[in-house]
Amino acid sequence: MTVISSREFATNQERYFDIAINEDVFIKRDRSMFQLICNNYEMNREREYYEPDEDFYRSISADEFKDKALKIIDKIYNK
Repeated sequence: MTVISSREFATNQERYFDIAINEDVFIKRDRSMFQLICNNYEMNREREYYEPDEDFYRSISADEFKDKALKIIDKIYNK
């Protein structure tokens, strides 16, 4: 994976087009991120997908996190 600025991409477009054939290229501009995608079907590589590991199954949901965080905040401010 390669992350570059929009200025760097504008300066060296051909280089990053070549890189995008084999790996992901992301162009960062201010707070936005854009992905350069190669649509060459002859050279299109397969994506790798990973199964969730033990850490994923031990993690808590966003709602659980929010509930616990709010309880802690309430406890702090009720002192």
